[in-house]
Amino acid sequence: MAKRIQFRTHGGPEVLEYVDFEPASPGPKEVLVRNKAIGVNFIETYFRTGLYPAPSMPSGLGNEGAGVVEAVGSEVTHVKAGDRVVYGTGPLGSYSEFHMIPAANLAKLPDDISFEQGAAVMLKGLTVQYLFRQTYEIRPEEIILFHAAAGGVGSIACQWANAMGVKLIGTVSSPEKAAHAKANGAWEVIDYSKEDVAKRVLELTDGKKVSVVYDGVGKDTWETSLNCLELRGLLVSFGNASGPVAGVNLGILASKGSLYVTRPTLGSYANSPQALQAMADEVFGMVASGKVKVDDIRKYALKDAGQAHTDLSARRTTGSMILVP
Repeated sequence: MAKRIQFRTHGGPEVLEYVDFEPASPGPKEVLVRNKAIGVNFIETYFRTGLYPAPSMPSGLGNEGAGVVEAVGSEVTHVKAGDRVVYGTGPLGSYSEFHMIPAANLAKLPDDISFEQGAAVMLKGLTVQYLFRQTYEIRPEEIILFHAAAGGVGSIACQWANAMGVKLIGTVSSPEKAAHAKANGAWEVIDYSKEDVAKRVLELTDGKKVSVVYDGVGKDTWETSLNCLELRGLLVSFGNASGPVAGVNLGILASKGSLYVTRPTLGSYANSPQALQAMADEVFGMVASGKVKVDDIRKYALKDAGQAHTDLSARRTTGSMILVP
């Protein structure tokens, strides 16, 4: 029997169960992947707690992984058994030795990218790709603000921005995380536990503020993010690590300078096999060139997914986290 992580009820990391299951055979447009490494992302805590609804219960968990094609459905032509593949857009259930994936959600994993690198970078890298290259195209010498700059997405964002000649100001919660973000290429770092973020941004920009804020934190940083934006600036709210932004009065956007806000999701950008592969190719190109490094990978055994969630929620981690079956 194969092993996977599932949950029957919402709650803390203790609801995660390590259970036996029998993998099914692929449908016509499906691919069964034998996972070699599995990405861990904050969004999975939303499903576990019930902030985001799972399609059914009991539910698997996780959307990201890298491995080898075990079997393909009758209508699948672009991958075959034995191919190295990677995925980052689900469906739920990647915390498993085997995962059934719609063929359209798979990308080829280049030979020069390891399974661990693929699982560590796919979802986070795709996120940075659409944030920086599609939601708002950042430009050389532009000053931007990126919250949680020492986390998994933030670590990649710091490197990617630096490679593009963009001046990224990162927010962090400790001196250790500040050092981590700076090592990854952040132009400046603000420790929000000790400094007023909006005031410091004003100082760093000579009173101009920034054109765009990337905010994956949510409720706790909502107003701070708005206060850091220049006239007609854009807030890209792409996550809810501190809880969802709710009860928004749109008038605040007018009063703070005719601001814009968008709430993008990866699925709206990687919305076809061609778009997904093109985005993945750019991510892996950045890794292969050395512009984005994913060497800082924290590894847990699959059975220890609960501990991984405990560490993630407590913000004890930097860089990327993976589970190893």
